[in-house]
Amino acid sequence: MKVYISADIEGVAGIAHWDEAGKKQPEYQEFRTQMTADVAAACQAAAAAGATEILVKDAHGSGRNIIADQLPETARVIRGWSGHPFGMLQDLDDQFDAVVLLGYHGAATDPRNPLSHSFTGYFSELRLNDLVCAEFHIVSYLAASVGVPVIMVSGDQGICATAKHFNPAITAVVTGGGAGASNTGLHPARARQAICDGITAAMAGDITRCQITLPPEFELAIRFNNHAKAYRNSFYPGARLADHETVAFKAQTIFDIARMLSFMA
Repeated sequence: MKVYISADIEGVAGIAHWDEAGKKQPEYQEFRTQMTADVAAACQAAAAAGATEILVKDAHGSGRNIIADQLPETARVIRGWSGHPFGMLQDLDDQFDAVVLLGYHGAATDPRNPLSHSFTGYFSELRLNDLVCAEFHIVSYLAASVGVPVIMVSGDQGICATAKHFNPAITAVVTGGGAGASNTGLHPARARQAICDGITAAMAGDITRCQITLPPEFELAIRFNNHAKAYRNSFYPGARLADHETVAFKAQTIFDIARMLSFMA
């Protein structure tokens, strides 16, 4: 069984400030280490549950956060960003059996994590087919487009509730939650154990129960926090300016949506 793990940092237990997620900040090292430990635990749990091949995408910021030497030797890690529209799922294809998302977080409008956001700090809100859209939704649809189910997500209360509403069959592991600029997280050791238990449960039985159906078409609305950026990005082929801060775009495939997002900055 081939398992793909996509790991972010803003849903790691207890993280509460951007200084803890920024590579050049001294507080970052603590949560880089914690992110790495979560991924290592997930790899071990996946292998114990039957994974014979594990590919990890370091999907936060620079893509150069995970300390690869601390992972099991059977895991391979994608560091950095190729520029391919699959982004956080780079190199995922139909040869994989399952996707696991670690350290994910709520959308930009979600108040349950002080670090909630959607892809880039330039987006104040994304709506996909009129659904407030988190990175989780785009990743789930991309995985579905190559026939691979997302079987588990770990992260804050917001993204876990969102994930269960979107796909009731998914296993969701809550590592913490916040109010305002605060975050109350699990002890890191308990978070790792919950992740392991979640992977074990998610990989038991028929994982195809987590497969979702793609909608026949997609309509994306990106609200920028700067009207000048909205204006500039409205010239992307097929896009239009819906109002002074919002760019709208219609597509037949989620790949076209992901490609468009990869050019919005």
